[in-house]
Amino acid sequence: MKAIADKGAPVCVGLDPVVDRLPAGLSGNATERIEVWCEGVLDAVVDHTPAVKPQLACFERYGAEGYAVYERVVAYAKKLGLLVIADGKRGDIGLSSAHYAAGMLGKEDAADALTVNAYLGADGLEPFTNAALQAGAGLFALVRTSNPGGDALQGLELADGRTVSQAVGQIVADLGVSKPGYVGDCGYSLLGAVVGATKPQDAQLLRELMPQQLFLVPGFGAQGGGPEDVRACFKPDGTGAIITASRSVIYAHEKDTGVDWKAAVANAAEEFNKQVRVAVRR
Repeated sequence: MKAIADKGAPVCVGLDPVVDRLPAGLSGNATERIEVWCEGVLDAVVDHTPAVKPQLACFERYGAEGYAVYERVVAYAKKLGLLVIADGKRGDIGLSSAHYAAGMLGKEDAADALTVNAYLGADGLEPFTNAALQAGAGLFALVRTSNPGGDALQGLELADGRTVSQAVGQIVADLGVSKPGYVGDCGYSLLGAVVGATKPQDAQLLRELMPQQLFLVPGFGAQGGGPEDVRACFKPDGTGAIITASRSVIYAHEKDTGVDWKAAVANAAEEFNKQVRVAVRR
């Protein structure tokens, strides 16, 4: 909460490096250019966002070298005082989840939080919650995603009248308060929920269902979500959600061609911050 107050808005900038979209002039092979670019983005956004969200798939595709870059990017972000949410969407049966959790949360200089897949149920999530508690980390479980294809599953109505995403949200809500220490002094659980900005009607119901979950809200900007769409993710006091944007910020140089690419990213991050402040003010 302090980090959000310091930067003025509950925002998070995603780091989704795609080599073909990186600015011209970066030298080296793919992973070298990605590392330089990520550090430049972090320098550009640090004044405007409390958190960043590296997309692990963009690093892992390059194997061990790519993962090493990811770890160095996490370390650099934390050196700048940024919170880091690893967007890995990990999830499996209990034993595998325990290994994922140890690998992603149990090491020095690990990310501060991790996205996880809730669709294997509570027993697939509990190894992550236990590891997060021990590491002092957070989690965001997929509940209602921003992609259009998610509607075919997550919007299905069950026999009791709930949708699939509401049933998953209830699992997250119950597990998130099931053990001592899971809920912090701020009243929120270490187990949060991913709820897409492009699903505002669902977000309102899920906000009521999960009062102690922080929402990580993707889909703002390039995917079409705006300030009005994310209002329902917040509580009346303006807390409870972190809004994320990636492409609209990190590739701002593609539109803002009149300035250096880092300045374009900084300008976009500042504008993103201002737009989310509007949503928080209601």
